[in-house]
Amino acid sequence: MMVKIKIESSKQYFICEECGFGYAKRDWAEKCQGWCKEHKSCNLKITKHSKKMIDV
Repeated sequence: MMVKIKIESSKQYFICEECGFGYAKRDWAEKCQGWCKEHKSCNLKITKHSKKMIDV
């Protein structure tokens, strides 16, 4: 399950529950979570789409 968080009340991010990276689009977070869960690592082709977020 993806966790949605709002930052600065105008931005919404989808979080990979395995590694904690945040994405603006749900599909990238789902791809990241699938990869992380299966391989126990991150994939650079996926994580390059992650967004810098403020610690909440």
